[in-house]
Amino acid sequence: MNEHFAVSLPVGTSLANHTGAWRTERPNYIDRLPPCNNACPAGENIQQWLYHAEEGNYQAAWEEIMKNNPFPAIMGRACYHPCETSCNRAQLDEPVSIHAVERFLGDRALSEGWRVSVSAEASGKKVLVVGAGPSGLSAAYHLARKGHAVTIVEAGPVAGGMMRFGIPAYRLPRNVVNAEIERILSLGVTLRLNEKVEDIPALMQREGFDACFVAIGAHLSKRVDIPSPDAGRILDALGVLRTMESDAPAQLGRRVIVYGGGNTALDVARTARRMGNEAIIVYRRTRDKMPAHDFEVEEAVEEGIQFRWLETIKHMSGESITVEKMALDEKGFPQPTGEFEVIEGDMVVLALGQDVDTAVLDTIPGIEHDKSGVVKVGTNMMTGHPGIFAGGDMVPSERTITVAVGHGKKAASNIDAYLKGITIAPKEKHPVATADKLNTWYYSDADKTVQPMLDMLRRKTTFGEVVGGLDETNALFEARRCMSCGNCFECDNCFAVCPDNAVIKLGAGNRFKFNYDYCKGCGVCVAECPCGAIEMVLEDI
Repeated sequence: MNEHFAVSLPVGTSLANHTGAWRTERPNYIDRLPPCNNACPAGENIQQWLYHAEEGNYQAAWEEIMKNNPFPAIMGRACYHPCETSCNRAQLDEPVSIHAVERFLGDRALSEGWRVSVSAEASGKKVLVVGAGPSGLSAAYHLARKGHAVTIVEAGPVAGGMMRFGIPAYRLPRNVVNAEIERILSLGVTLRLNEKVEDIPALMQREGFDACFVAIGAHLSKRVDIPSPDAGRILDALGVLRTMESDAPAQLGRRVIVYGGGNTALDVARTARRMGNEAIIVYRRTRDKMPAHDFEVEEAVEEGIQFRWLETIKHMSGESITVEKMALDEKGFPQPTGEFEVIEGDMVVLALGQDVDTAVLDTIPGIEHDKSGVVKVGTNMMTGHPGIFAGGDMVPSERTITVAVGHGKKAASNIDAYLKGITIAPKEKHPVATADKLNTWYYSDADKTVQPMLDMLRRKTTFGEVVGGLDETNALFEARRCMSCGNCFECDNCFAVCPDNAVIKLGAGNRFKFNYDYCKGCGVCVAECPCGAIEMVLEDI
């Protein structure tokens, strides 16, 4: 070996088939999983549709979303965007406002009348979906696109589930909900309302269904015993929100006390405020332990909602409500102090969480429940009874609309496989593109676009939508803030900086390859790749 190019190699290695004595590593193009994609419960290919959006090809971007999620206009408003929490752009300035771009695309689709089609041939199979909430509707959408005949049976008078009854109109306008549900039904999905299913196997046999997906939401409110001579002054949060969709909304009185710390508690308090009432939230822990999202707490404070931390409600008599103050122990858990205070309030609304009514499944052979009462399912979303699948709030999971939508998609894929007599092998995921793999010096600071807000007077007095959408200029800017983490976007940096002319361009959309006969393994291409799509690997020697 020429001493001028001597390198230290592991003991026992040889230089057989080595292309250069100076190279122990070679560059290799790699696809990494964007953290936004990885965090999306609905399984959206966020980076791909952002790419289309930043090119101004909005319909292609929307169609990419629709491969996985049939509710972009809804999700752009109601999802708590874990994708943004994971966004690497936050290490540079602020995360990409993914939900705002998704909302823009969803709204554009509604205004332009964009539609999806069913390209699959009719399978001749029939699938029953029990529950017309986000999970059931999602499953119906994907099953219909796979060519199956789908019937949704819903116990209530209207479809939407928690998208309609659990999220107030000031966060999610009903015309948006109606339009995106109608688009699913236009695929040929049958919707039967005001029909409660009592016996699933009997219904399947009677009407010739080949499989069933059960997606009954968590609509049973948890209760706590608050002694009161007037039980009519104690309501449950979901019941209150449900009346907002009727012609007879609940009469809440002048001063409403909401007991709980989740998003539903905030929704009820902010609804009461819009009805002209004073609203106070009583929560047994501190704000940092509140399960409600920070931005919702901030909006509630702006609207005049009052908060009483570290307190529990012990008794109600007339308009007098007795609360006990709590104190944190050495482990940070609230403990009663024996110190009481009386506050004034006309009504107490309980927002302590929800349970699922699984009675329809309790007598079906093979179906089991876990200790929390929800249904056990396999990795394929099927219960212990062949052909009956379950998802959404009915199975162990985080209870959000986006998780429910993801369950519907996953169940549809597995139901499709079940009907075809096959199984689906889990797809191997690429490694996640973490921030340390990026070269952010190529990206100039560009803070995310702030969405417009409804003026405060109307926020307090009407149910007008609080957060506005982006216009085309802002949506385009926001999409272009995406750094394409982990995947080549053909910036040509590697081609330009290679000192050996070892990078070969393969044409638009085909990326590049290395000519290892010329590459000496210097690693400049890796150092200069902005999105971390090249790695150095040990030479095969």
